[in-house]
Amino acid sequence: MLTESSAVVVRATLPAVGAAIEEITGLFYEKLFAAHPELLRDLFNRGNQAAGSQRQALAGSIAAFATYLVDHPDERPDVMLDRIAHKHASLGVLPEQYPVVHEHLFAAIAEVLGDAVTPEVAQAWDEVYWLMANALIAIEKRLFAEQGVVAGDVWREWEVVSRTDDTADVASFLLRPADGRPAPAFRAGQYVSVQVELADGARQIRQYSLTGAPSGTTRSFAVKRVLGAEGTPDGEVSRHLHAHVRAGDRLRVSAPYGDLVLEADGAPLLLASAGIGCTPMLAMLDELAGTGHEGPVTVVHADRSPETHALRADHESLTAKLAGGAAHFWYEQGGAGHRTGLMDLTDVTVAPGTRAYLCGPLPFMRAARAQLLGKGVAAADIHYEVFGPDLWLAAA
Repeated sequence: MLTESSAVVVRATLPAVGAAIEEITGLFYEKLFAAHPELLRDLFNRGNQAAGSQRQALAGSIAAFATYLVDHPDERPDVMLDRIAHKHASLGVLPEQYPVVHEHLFAAIAEVLGDAVTPEVAQAWDEVYWLMANALIAIEKRLFAEQGVVAGDVWREWEVVSRTDDTADVASFLLRPADGRPAPAFRAGQYVSVQVELADGARQIRQYSLTGAPSGTTRSFAVKRVLGAEGTPDGEVSRHLHAHVRAGDRLRVSAPYGDLVLEADGAPLLLASAGIGCTPMLAMLDELAGTGHEGPVTVVHADRSPETHALRADHESLTAKLAGGAAHFWYEQGGAGHRTGLMDLTDVTVAPGTRAYLCGPLPFMRAARAQLLGKGVAAADIHYEVFGPDLWLAAA
């Protein structure tokens, strides 16, 4: 992995780089988009750029990777790399884009840190970058091959079979391949990227978890309308899908990817979600119900109210089909027969050896993870999915 000489330099400069990393990544994106405006138009999420969350996620991943290398010189943070690679694969990121990122990232580092970037420092951090980039390129190559696609060619045309407005802000779409070929296989918990052309000609991309079991000829996902807050704009793609897409329309959809996948090997399961984070859990429940799973499955979900709980009927009915299924719902505004307030697992039985899956806002997942650890669930058995940039690392 990292050479000994570079490890010494990275360890010594990590505090300085870490302190300036958000300034570096902010300048990096400015330089990148100035040189390649098509990347902001057609690849990067303009909403996340406006909010600054993508900058935070990139800063967190760079700092986490470098820290891991100096703390574990003979290892590699594969869990983090797999998560990033799955997202890249779903976007169709190509190997030749990594030198472009390198050029503008290192220009930003040099500009922000100035004379502190000696040739030795530049060489050491160059080694860090290419260790991370080459690892991602290799993983992404494997992911493309597993889906039987040429690198980056992940897109197919799909026809919308039906649309259902589940709540005031959530719509579900059922799709089938427009070319008549079989739908690609996926694992419960994975997502697809959806690309739409907006009024200004931009082709923006977002990821949505698949909500049904991985079988059959159709695929479904649910889209929550993203409303802007604190000066950030409304979600461009969610707004477009809600306003314009109906049965008979076509969408460009990627092959399925995602590292949060169901492992049903007999261990007790706990599926914890909040808000639209229920979507990957529904795919898991659908698969468990379809295979006649008999082990214990605890389903916990938090939402504002029963009316805002997307796909609530499916959440309840799929859990009820499981011999060992038990559902616990919390609603901030209350709901007959359910708990009121924020999720609290204090009185929920968590069996020894439980494997937990989490999806929802970061504060929710942090709180759920802390309670699960307190109940004896092993850290290695708690898995999570973040919708949008992964800010868990950035806040670590």
